[in-house]
Amino acid sequence: MKRPPKKSGGLAAFALGLFATACLGAGPADHVKPLIGTDGHGHVFPGATLPFGMMQLSPDTRDETWDGCSGYHYSDGSILGFSHNHLSGTGCGDLGNILLMPTVGPLKLSAGKPGDGYRSSFSHDQEEARPGYYRVMLADPKVNVELTSTVRAGLHRYTFPQSDDAHVVLDLWHGISNRPTDSQVTIADDRTLTGFRRSDGWGGDKVFYFVVEFSRPFDGAGVATDHKPAEGKEAKGRNVQAHVDFKTKAGEVIQARVALSTVSVEGARKNLKAELPGWDFDATAAAAFAAWDKALSPLQVESKDENFKQTFYSSVYHTMVAPTVLNDVDGQVRGPDGKVHTVQGFNYYTELSFWDTFRAEHPLLTLTQPNRVNDFVKTCLAHFRFASPDNRYLPVWANGGKETDCMIGNHSIPVIVDAYLKGFRDWDVGEALNAMVDTTNMNRQFLDSYRDVGYVVQKRDEQSAAKTLEYCYDDICIARLARAMGKTDIAQAYEKRAKNWQNVFDTETGFMRSRNDKGEWVLPFDPKRIDMNCYTEANAWHYEFFVPHDVPGLIAKLGGDANFVTKLDGMFDPSQKIPNSLQDITGVIGMYAHGNEPCHHVAYLYNYAGEAWKTQALVRKVADSLYNNTPSGICGNDDCGQTSAWYVFTAMGFYPVDPADGVYVIGSPLADSATVTLDPAYYKGGKFTVVAKDNSPQNVYIQSATLNGRPHTKSYITHDQIVAGGTLELQMGPSPNKAWGAATADRPGTAARP
Repeated sequence: MKRPPKKSGGLAAFALGLFATACLGAGPADHVKPLIGTDGHGHVFPGATLPFGMMQLSPDTRDETWDGCSGYHYSDGSILGFSHNHLSGTGCGDLGNILLMPTVGPLKLSAGKPGDGYRSSFSHDQEEARPGYYRVMLADPKVNVELTSTVRAGLHRYTFPQSDDAHVVLDLWHGISNRPTDSQVTIADDRTLTGFRRSDGWGGDKVFYFVVEFSRPFDGAGVATDHKPAEGKEAKGRNVQAHVDFKTKAGEVIQARVALSTVSVEGARKNLKAELPGWDFDATAAAAFAAWDKALSPLQVESKDENFKQTFYSSVYHTMVAPTVLNDVDGQVRGPDGKVHTVQGFNYYTELSFWDTFRAEHPLLTLTQPNRVNDFVKTCLAHFRFASPDNRYLPVWANGGKETDCMIGNHSIPVIVDAYLKGFRDWDVGEALNAMVDTTNMNRQFLDSYRDVGYVVQKRDEQSAAKTLEYCYDDICIARLARAMGKTDIAQAYEKRAKNWQNVFDTETGFMRSRNDKGEWVLPFDPKRIDMNCYTEANAWHYEFFVPHDVPGLIAKLGGDANFVTKLDGMFDPSQKIPNSLQDITGVIGMYAHGNEPCHHVAYLYNYAGEAWKTQALVRKVADSLYNNTPSGICGNDDCGQTSAWYVFTAMGFYPVDPADGVYVIGSPLADSATVTLDPAYYKGGKFTVVAKDNSPQNVYIQSATLNGRPHTKSYITHDQIVAGGTLELQMGPSPNKAWGAATADRPGTAARP
């Protein structure tokens, strides 16, 4: 193996290069602060990754607790080490595989506490994070750690003090909310460690193979089991460690490059050779930053407020941290059945948090990352094929390639349908429709009672009202796809099923409620109380408005526009209080909880009743009060980017209330102007721009609008209008124009679906 070239300037040279770039004109990546959302309950990680990258190399400050789901929390003062894959913004913890930690002094093989283990204290004053790069000074060993990555490989750069007793510890016991069921490490030569870690975390059995190569031969090395030194060059079992030892000069740099694979050590070697064959840290970090700048560049916003730009571009950044690529460079991947498969012509993704991301993130990616949309769909279909025949359905929540079966409904369905209706069709649509029908014909999560009686029967902990509503939405999406394909019989059957939401609407109380096998409403009932028996992480208020495919029907059920608006007003009434708590219920305004997804579309529903001005005021209030550019700037779990996607759409001025109908409801832009640059390989419109004239924190109300120079009275725009290119100009003012968007024909509920 070749020795690395001499380091020429290191961090200073990299920083100087970024400064020069900034002087030429800041790009989108210059505004990104990966530490946003690492405090509070945002649950994101600050480390080095590429857009949708498998490698997510980040510090771990804890490996347990709900606020430790990503492995890092801003409130912590010490670091366990640096592991190579993470979850972003989730409410469950997992991954955190293959931990490395540089140390100085007597060898310590357990994390412990600072001073009695390899864990080290650190200060945020000596920490830095930007897209594709992370740095921290470990206070106890006095080692400066820098991290960067490619899609499937990570590069560590450690700057050591003078020591005859420096080490890098590899601890395979470490995981985030998981422990290994088996693992192995081998000292392959005087620079290389190889092995695997198999764990039993969220979603069950997962395995990650690894190769770790160092930039110079180590002066010694050893293996350990149960945190105690062992003989030989290989260790195997549930609790395995290794260490490599160095004698270092003051300021000496030692690098480690790491690649992962779900398939084999050889797969990890191929990934490393293909993506990180050399040792030029600065060039790798610069390439990572450039990759982020390119990925973020389809969205350009203008504003005099740098705080807003940081919040906006950091939100866009978080929408591209997940899903993540899972297959090796040769197309091999371990599927949900635990077997190795080969995919050809596309990347296979995991961290598919569809219950969250179908709402806004995936519609956003059809605009910002259209080159990945077909691959997302192909992943869903491959997942279906790879699954065990006795338990085969489209992915619900895939983590590390394994199905967690977490959350309700099956919202890969609207993602696939939305893709098809927007023209992404590089896959077998017949196979997709068959998979949807098969998925909804199985008996996962009480689908049998939903089919038999028109609602999920509540017996015990079924979350039946919520499941009924979310199955209805999946059903209308299947109906749309079938109708577009000319499958009238299937379309009619699923259109009928999509009306099942009416079976859980109680006309007496005016709420969506659970029913038992006799058709009786389940008691006791308190619409304010968080009720995990009948709803999913929610109360009756949160699910009251989840009929995105038939808002006019819901308005009629509630007695007309005035009653509907009164009900919405009640939801946002700050005098209303939720009487009990649930950790997911954050970002609360009255009965509204922005920190959890069932509420995300609700502020936009006033447009359907002709009072768009109330939406304009509310979305500004939510955005301004619940998002900012500090570490606590995300009010609740980011959920693989969905909470950030809400902000991105809102900042641009529109939002997909019904994610698969090609209609965007207009709100009140935060940006003075926002431009979507459309990929010419998929869209012919060039650019679409929203201009908010006289925009300010006080001028939140739309006075009038034009689309491509013509008066625009509708309180929505369509996907087709956006991708055709042009300009939506909104004249903003301090007082509402209650007539704009008020006519029945101008409301989004009347928009023709594709």
